[in-house]
Amino acid sequence: MKILYTNFHSGDGGGHTTYLASLARALSGRHQLFMAAPGNSRVIRVMRSEGIAEPVEIAFSSGLSTLGQQWADLRRLRGLIEHHQIDIVHANGARDHRVAMEAVAGLRRRPKLVFTKHNSKSANTFGNAMRARWGTDRVIAVSAHTRQMLLESPYRRCPIDVIRNGVDLTRFSPADPAEAAALRARWTTDPDALVLVSNAGTDNHKGWIDLVRAMATLPEPLRGKLHVAIAGRTPDPKAVAEVAQLGLAQQVHFAGLLDDIRPFVASGDAGFVLSYDVETISFACREMMAMGKPVMVSDYAGLPENIEQGQNGWIVPVRDVAAIAAQVSALYEQRAELPRLGVAAREHALQNFGLDTFSELTEASYVAVLEGR
Repeated sequence: MKILYTNFHSGDGGGHTTYLASLARALSGRHQLFMAAPGNSRVIRVMRSEGIAEPVEIAFSSGLSTLGQQWADLRRLRGLIEHHQIDIVHANGARDHRVAMEAVAGLRRRPKLVFTKHNSKSANTFGNAMRARWGTDRVIAVSAHTRQMLLESPYRRCPIDVIRNGVDLTRFSPADPAEAAALRARWTTDPDALVLVSNAGTDNHKGWIDLVRAMATLPEPLRGKLHVAIAGRTPDPKAVAEVAQLGLAQQVHFAGLLDDIRPFVASGDAGFVLSYDVETISFACREMMAMGKPVMVSDYAGLPENIEQGQNGWIVPVRDVAAIAAQVSALYEQRAELPRLGVAAREHALQNFGLDTFSELTEASYVAVLEGR
């Protein structure tokens, strides 16, 4: 197959980049792949450096001021599809999905359009209705929760496959205990402390500030035994100011954007993803579990689908500071059990989060849409 992936995100791209890079690595040996994305995007850099897909720089601009660029991008994308006789265009966001729909309109040999829904934003809009009707042959939902959303939207007319994100279980594996202990010392040298980490990012909707607020409600000396470390872009200054106002600036650590998050994840005793918006199933949660970290998640969107409550992680009510505080207190009391729960998290990842399952199910979705099933 000749597969063209599209992604409108510039810069890091977060989970979209992880999703597309994972698929490209798995499928590049069997199919001819192309990646259309902004030239300054990390996904383009990955494709170029690893040679797993032909990079195609498309800005996927929006707004009246960029109409000239939009027209040029549309023509370039259409030309590429015609020249290479693309079989599948796999879109990953509203903006690139729209451009892909426009690029294939009227083609004598029209490729099939597959769309992955990566977020929890409503699909009940005019734009989605147009794309569902004219620009979508099949949809991939990354969680059962996402599928239910799609069934309540114009995409109900399309075949919908639930294909949960997969992670590289060899790359994301438990660190040596001695190495993990050394990395943990970056945050605290107190052997009785509890270190909670998250590589889900610092955006406000990731809910990390709810964890900090929960910490602030706990009594001393417990509060002083807690450390939180978060990897991602520079956080909202207002949220950082609130951390200081709560008296927790020395216990909340921002690691920045990391090219390799594995040492960071290894530095924690347990992970957390407490999202309250946009989230679907979370690569970050699955990566942490694959590395042998039990993870606390909010009961938002598909996050609970990762966890077996109390066995390899914990599920707390979304944005419920009191409930989060109670769970953190319980984690501290059972901190000696966290390594055992981490082993269970790794086993769960081995059984459910593998790249082979992820890529094979995606490939089967492509075959089904080409065969009209």
